[in-house]
Amino acid sequence: MSEERDIEKAYSTSEFVAKLRRLADALEQGEKFGIQIAGERIYVPVRAEFNIEHERDGDSEEIEFQIQWKHGNE
Repeated sequence: MSEERDIEKAYSTSEFVAKLRRLADALEQGEKFGIQIAGERIYVPVRAEFNIEHERDGDSEEIEFQIQWKHGNE
């Protein structure tokens, strides 16, 4: 099994938009989505679950677009 990993990386607006556009295209076409994160190629299966999370802490706010799935039958 793969080891635990927690990576966060900032992107420019144009880079972020391009990644979201590729994700949206894959979802609309019913295809898995591939993305490279910190040197590792990740494939998001079609059966993944999607959610949006909002957090507020004092004067700081955060929105996370999350994609989750379990390993196997990808």
